[in-house]
Amino acid sequence: MSYLFTSESVSEGHPDKVADQISDALIDYFLAYDPSSKVACETLVTTGQVVLAGEVKSEAYLDVQEIAREVIRDIGYTKSEYMFEANSCGIFLLFMSSRQTSTKVLSVKRRKSKVPATNE
Repeated sequence: MSYLFTSESVSEGHPDKVADQISDALIDYFLAYDPSSKVACETLVTTGQVVLAGEVKSEAYLDVQEIAREVIRDIGYTKSEYMFEANSCGIFLLFMSSRQTSTKVLSVKRRKSKVPATNE
């Protein structure tokens, strides 16, 4: 029996890689502030827009929009001529919380050390 193997490779700065880095950062932050967090996060990136979706069960409250913007800034999308810029891109949140309480936002500074995580 023969098999067909295919793979995809995208370059640095490709929307798929940006999306993966944003999802990883969100998971890292939730786990850093609450190691028992349960995070299912999907990120979609397109021209000028980011969609963050999923479900979170955590005691931590994070400013996920700012975390996403920090990742985009760190990657280098800092000029409007790129048609995708950290400070002006639209970020849509479609997260469901497993908590019964009201949602609060806590702004946090990005840690210099990165804890590896994956959304796959």
